[in-house]
Amino acid sequence: MSPKLFTTLALLGTALSSAASFAQQAPAPNPADVVADKMAFDIPYGTPITLDRAEAAIAAAVAESKKRGWKMNVAVVDSGGNLVAFQRMDGAQLASIAISEHKARAAANFRRETKVFENGINLNNLNSIITLDGVIASRGGIPLIEGGRLIGAIGCSGGSGAQDEVVCKVGVATVK
Repeated sequence: MSPKLFTTLALLGTALSSAASFAQQAPAPNPADVVADKMAFDIPYGTPITLDRAEAAIAAAVAESKKRGWKMNVAVVDSGGNLVAFQRMDGAQLASIAISEHKARAAANFRRETKVFENGINLNNLNSIITLDGVIASRGGIPLIEGGRLIGAIGCSGGSGAQDEVVCKVGVATVK
């Protein structure tokens, strides 16, 4: 056998074995197909938040917004996603009225922070999230949990997602 033919056959064999080993590798699992042992965000529902407590959460969020010079819209819903209280700060953008309510409803209805949806799209490429009714993939919606039970949620809008989240967390702290 000529050296040239031998080299050609050796290269062909290497290429075929590489292709075969590549073809045998299992594809990476789709994160949406992973079956967990426990349900995520399985928070039981509690007694819905009262108006007084909703207003206290909003007052704390608004105070934080004023301290930072941010103009926000803040909404609190009960455990069923029904609006309990709302406040629009002077000069807050009008579009954020509906957005703050949407964030609060999504956090209550899905029993998780809206940041989870944002991360699901940005980090995990779970674009199927956007097909779910009532989702908003923007941070600033946080469930209100008392005694391990969901009593409502708060939604803030008017700044960046990070600013909205900071203000919401101050409101959440009044409930714990």
